[in-house]
Amino acid sequence: MNKNYIPLYRKYRPQTIEQIVGQEHIKKALANAIKMDRISHAYLFTGPRGTGKTSTARIFAKSLNCQNGPTISPCNECENCKNITNSIPIDVIEIDAASNRSVNDADEIIQKVALAPVQSRYKIYIIDEVHMLTNQAFNALLKTLEEPPKNVIFILATTEVHKVLDTIKSRCQRFDFKRITTDDITKHLRYISDKEEINITDDALSYIAQNAAGGMRDSIALLDQLSVLNSKESAITTDDINNLLGRLSFKDLTELFVSITKSEQNNALDILNKIYNSGNEPIQILSNLLEYLRNSLILKATSGEAENTIIVQLNAEQSKILNDKLKDIETHQIVSLIDKCASYIKELKLTSNPKLWLDVAILDMANLAQNTKLEDLQKRISMLESSEQPRMVNVSPYNTPPAPVAKPEVIKTAVKQTPKQTAEPQIKQTVSEEEVLTDAVPMSKPSPTSGLKNQWLKFLECISSFPSRAILKQQAIPVKLSQDEVIITIKNPSWLKQFGQDGSKHSCIVDAANTMFGSAKKIIVRAPEAGDDKLRQEKASEEDEKPAPAQAPKKDLAPIQSKKISNSDIDEAIENKNEIEQSDNEDSQPRITKTAESMYHSDEVNMVMDLFEGKIID
Repeated sequence: MNKNYIPLYRKYRPQTIEQIVGQEHIKKALANAIKMDRISHAYLFTGPRGTGKTSTARIFAKSLNCQNGPTISPCNECENCKNITNSIPIDVIEIDAASNRSVNDADEIIQKVALAPVQSRYKIYIIDEVHMLTNQAFNALLKTLEEPPKNVIFILATTEVHKVLDTIKSRCQRFDFKRITTDDITKHLRYISDKEEINITDDALSYIAQNAAGGMRDSIALLDQLSVLNSKESAITTDDINNLLGRLSFKDLTELFVSITKSEQNNALDILNKIYNSGNEPIQILSNLLEYLRNSLILKATSGEAENTIIVQLNAEQSKILNDKLKDIETHQIVSLIDKCASYIKELKLTSNPKLWLDVAILDMANLAQNTKLEDLQKRISMLESSEQPRMVNVSPYNTPPAPVAKPEVIKTAVKQTPKQTAEPQIKQTVSEEEVLTDAVPMSKPSPTSGLKNQWLKFLECISSFPSRAILKQQAIPVKLSQDEVIITIKNPSWLKQFGQDGSKHSCIVDAANTMFGSAKKIIVRAPEAGDDKLRQEKASEEDEKPAPAQAPKKDLAPIQSKKISNSDIDEAIENKNEIEQSDNEDSQPRITKTAESMYHSDEVNMVMDLFEGKIID
């Protein structure tokens, strides 16, 4: 082991105020305080980690106690300067509040404060991570901090200033350290690399700076770690950084992103498994993908301007590649992906099966075209509803779309027969006829006619977690939904364990039941049982007891149950309809009602007829 080796972040720690990177406002304030001899008795340095709080405290103490001072340029040669540089506690005492946080530790400080400095002008206490002190320790320091003995200075440093008592903050001069800019970090890393003869590309240094979150210490520590890969033959690149840190490469993220935007679910799963088998954790994969989506959104919103490459944390070549991939995708689709990705990251932090939720997340996002299309349609229908249309259809973006409806010309005919006195002008102000037809054909079925199914759809809408809602829609079957009792069955043992009485997802079912019924008295989630069908039939019989219509049609009009309708079925239905109308006229009885007429057609056709008050003609 090389005993003379010093980590780079310690070797290149600033020793004068001028050497501090960034923080120009603080450097100027402290320098003026020294020049004007206006030294306070207590200072509070706050800001993110690695921004220079402790280094600035040491430099300030060195400037005050230097034998040539007080001066803004300490000599670093005298005994006082060397003691401070080497952290020898003679007159400048550094205390870690994380391990010295009790009231007894505060009492010890108070007792030693009364002692005069040994060989310096000031006795300076630097208390790092001061927010870790207990309330009792803070209160013990209050009086001493407000009126310390002559020549005693307190410098408190913290990353979480909101945890420091207001009574402490009011007794200190506060200086807020800002995150260091990417440009400043990159320049300083290049200076260190040249001094240490580290062969590394500018893109790699910029990549380090972008991932340091404004902290100089973190970036220098990463450069020190990468220095072991130093070679005269080849420079260190961003790929080397990703391999060393276990991050996803730009290439892998781009392949996954393209598969998602093209809704290629099989290909997306293959790429995901390759990334996962390389040793990447599920939460890391989604976190890196979320960052990639963030960069995509910024490039799309700014039309891919070159000056935004620093903002999106990509080099010029990567920005160009990403811009090409964004040509066929809209901004609202990227926002939708970001929303889903962030939601699944929250789920991953709570679940005991992260790989399962990772697969669900990618498959869900890879259904981009259909999801965003339904979301857009929902917004348009909401606009129509806000225009006080007489009858509207509530479309949920979470329903799985069925197969396209056969014979769309029937729908077009229904639209063209809309009476002139209806709300057609209002509809045209919001959405064109062609847009409605385009989105209506592949749209999910509206709420089923069954009362229990209607309640179940409303129940699912009350579940706030999108992933949980999607799983329940696929796996769960309602048996009874009422204020007195809610019974839901789940056949899959894995999902039953998570949504069962003691499962981590059971609370979302309880919240949905309380939201829907005010206060559900009994909530049961169990496996299917033999008597479930009987309970559903009892519910159906209750609905059948409602009064029947005044007059029923003469012929038996059984509704078509199939989701798909053939051309012959529609022709036969229209024929029967004409025969019934003719029979009604001969017997001088009222014409068939619209409700009976709608039983011949699919839910999609009926929805469009209701929306535009149309009818089927030959």
